[in-house]
Amino acid sequence: MTDSASLLVVEDLHAGYQSGVDILQGLSLEVEENSLTLVIGPNGAGKSTLLKAMFGFLKPHRGSIKLKGREISGDEPHAVKRLGVSYMPQEINTFPLLSVEDNLRMGGWTFRHDAARLKSRMARVFEVFPALADKRKAAAGDLSGGQGRMLSIAREMMAEPALMLVDEPTAGLAPALVEQVYELLQQAKRALGTTILLVDQNIEDAVARSDQVYMLNLGRVKARGPAAEFTPQRVRDLIQECLVG
Repeated sequence: MTDSASLLVVEDLHAGYQSGVDILQGLSLEVEENSLTLVIGPNGAGKSTLLKAMFGFLKPHRGSIKLKGREISGDEPHAVKRLGVSYMPQEINTFPLLSVEDNLRMGGWTFRHDAARLKSRMARVFEVFPALADKRKAAAGDLSGGQGRMLSIAREMMAEPALMLVDEPTAGLAPALVEQVYELLQQAKRALGTTILLVDQNIEDAVARSDQVYMLNLGRVKARGPAAEFTPQRVRDLIQECLVG
């Protein structure tokens, strides 16, 4: 792997939730700047574990994670966040009793003492997502499902991350909202030039919006390449291979 052209480089990563038990077993991956890189695979393949290890929720047992050439494996989440990485879990990640505006302020906590910067970032977010500007005083818990996802993405945008780690943003959503969520991610990418590493089970739709695809199985990379190579038939064949061993 050559990390000179990549924003993120993962090499020989071993990580898990118990000592001596690795979910990720020597996984290597790289994410090009300004790309949308998709990670797919069957349940238990290690997709969400990978994101948690990248963001510092899990400490790798072995291997390397480099952001812009800087080693970040083992760093705490707040330190990773300050380096320009954001993490969106599967569930809507907002404070339901706080207003939309206050949720966005929470997204800018790393520069909370810089009032001018906070105001500028919030204005930019409202420009990208005018529906949130109309709801700025409403409680986050009163938003619709689609608006809640929008606020989750917008809150992460407040810090203008270089890299967004996004874990199954369409999980549990009605089909009518799935397209909206993908467009929200594309808006964040276009507006900020943010690189996105996306884990998603909605494979066919997600592949159509991606630049690069990695398929994982049992904690290792089974296949990788440009999204155009991951046709529906090839994906079905790969998943079948995973299931039958």
